[in-house]
Amino acid sequence: MPRLHRLPRLRSTGLALAVAASVFALAGCSEPAPPADDPSAAATDPGASEAPVEEPTPFEIACDELLSADDVYAYNPNFGNAPDYEPAADGVLGVEEEAGTTCGLLNQTSGALIEFGVATPPEGALEGRKNDAALGSKPVPTYGTPPEVEGYFSVTGEHGEAQVFTGEYWIVVDSVDFVEPGDAQVLVAAILENLAA
Repeated sequence: MPRLHRLPRLRSTGLALAVAASVFALAGCSEPAPPADDPSAAATDPGASEAPVEEPTPFEIACDELLSADDVYAYNPNFGNAPDYEPAADGVLGVEEEAGTTCGLLNQTSGALIEFGVATPPEGALEGRKNDAALGSKPVPTYGTPPEVEGYFSVTGEHGEAQVFTGEYWIVVDSVDFVEPGDAQVLVAAILENLAA
């Protein structure tokens, strides 16, 4: 009975394996690329770059340039500068996050605080602030004529808050004294006039 020759078969199989291994090594060991609509595609693509983060431009202005002593007196003579003022209202803290100017007025009789501030957020951030105001507040046409001036008012807890957007400016005025939009009207109008000047 003739002997079976298995050695050549082993050699050809070994050769096929060696060739396959060489091709695999030359191709490099990599995972398949994710589909184009996969959100992780950008993260695994070494050529992809992240969108630059827009840094806020500091808006530094004296508080008495936003609201002069005459403006405050016209609103209520009992109000004056709040000593050691630190921002506390949500909207005014947002103005501070956007590198804006924040200020406080204290009612010398009741102790009520009015907080106000102005920032010039980057375009994307400004649009986001507008959208948030539109979703969480009521539009107030008496603050100004859209689209030049967009005004909003909301009440959260005991605080009333006016937000106004005009040009590059985001204005926030907040107080427990504000129950309805008209309560902030005089101060909003004065800030808008002073910014325009």
